[in-house]
Amino acid sequence: MPPTPLLFLDVDGPLIPFGERGGTPHPTYPPVRPASVSPLLARLDSARGPRLAALPYELVWATTWEDDANVWVAPRLGLPPLPVVRWPDDGPGPGGGVHWKTPGLVAWAAGRPFAWADDEIGAADRAWVADHHPGAALLLRVDPGQGLTRADFAALADWPGGRAGSVRSCGAG
Repeated sequence: MPPTPLLFLDVDGPLIPFGERGGTPHPTYPPVRPASVSPLLARLDSARGPRLAALPYELVWATTWEDDANVWVAPRLGLPPLPVVRWPDDGPGPGGGVHWKTPGLVAWAAGRPFAWADDEIGAADRAWVADHHPGAALLLRVDPGQGLTRADFAALADWPGGRAGSVRSCGAG
């Protein structure tokens, strides 16, 4: 039986959208970090929790909130505590336009199929994952003004696992 695909979840943007009606940024963007208990937590849509839990993935926090996602976000979404990707404290990024999270997520997946929902995914990340990850991957760029949408959930539900060595991208941008 193939392993359950991972779903790496960012918080700021996908789960806490920054946009207002009409697409203008929320006045507190960039986000306030959890150390000050972000006022943006009120923007979480609790209906997203059951939709995430119903997806055929192992959910994993892939956010700078780290353990605070289990303290402040998961309970508001009705999710249990989730595994957390640990980020290095310092060091050079991968360069070439590759998001600093990308190598860490590929390492954490260790060849397992994964989907990644984030608002900062770009073409360089897709290329890097294709070159460095032997399993299937779905990179879902979420519109940070809206957060995860019905179309995003449909893309995640339709994908689980893909084909080994394939990288698919979808979403905003």
